[in-house]
Amino acid sequence: MKILIIEDDLTVAGYISKGLEESGHTPDVANDGKQGLLLATTNSYDVIVLDRMLPHIDGITILNTIRDSGDNTPAVILSAKNKVEDKVKGLRSGAADYMTKPFAFEELLARIEIVASRQSGAVPSVTEIVLGELKLDLINRQVTRNGTIIDLQSKEFKLLEYLLKNKGKIVTRTMLLEKVWEYNFDPQTNVIDVHISRLRNKIDKGFSYPIIETIRGAGYLVSEPKT
Repeated sequence: MKILIIEDDLTVAGYISKGLEESGHTPDVANDGKQGLLLATTNSYDVIVLDRMLPHIDGITILNTIRDSGDNTPAVILSAKNKVEDKVKGLRSGAADYMTKPFAFEELLARIEIVASRQSGAVPSVTEIVLGELKLDLINRQVTRNGTIIDLQSKEFKLLEYLLKNKGKIVTRTMLLEKVWEYNFDPQTNVIDVHISRLRNKIDKGFSYPIIETIRGAGYLVSEPKT
């Protein structure tokens, strides 16, 4: 997806932009309201992520302006303003969602994908994930490969579930720390390496091809088996 980020905090904007790029999306960044409105009205985007408090033109004005022009691009407000009345004002101005700071990138990514799917009319409803001969039953929390039941610990199941839900995409260390371990920082441990190794021993050992691929310097990838 092509996503516009309108955020005057350079650190936050860079963090979101990097995460979106790692997730396979194409971000544009504007660091003030004037630039953001210009990009929003002269380019086509799948989703807009914007702060409320911006230099020159505030986020609510940007939303009102693009809605008045007939542009229905879904927008996610990301703001430190966390009172109920702030959220209500943002949603009534045309935002599809409202998140407060501080935030986890993984949650923001999920919300972006959800509002984009609503716009396209897609209604995701997943009870199992299948990748080749591997099947993940999300209701019974059971994993099988080629009909063989594989016993996974809770964290291993959550790790595999996240990788499979992002099949075809490179999953970074940051994303795994946030989603699986719920860390918003890097604890500088080998916890991911240890769990990936254990998971590989259980789902790959003795089977015809590996499920998890390491992408050097980037992260991990699972994809449909090559025929």
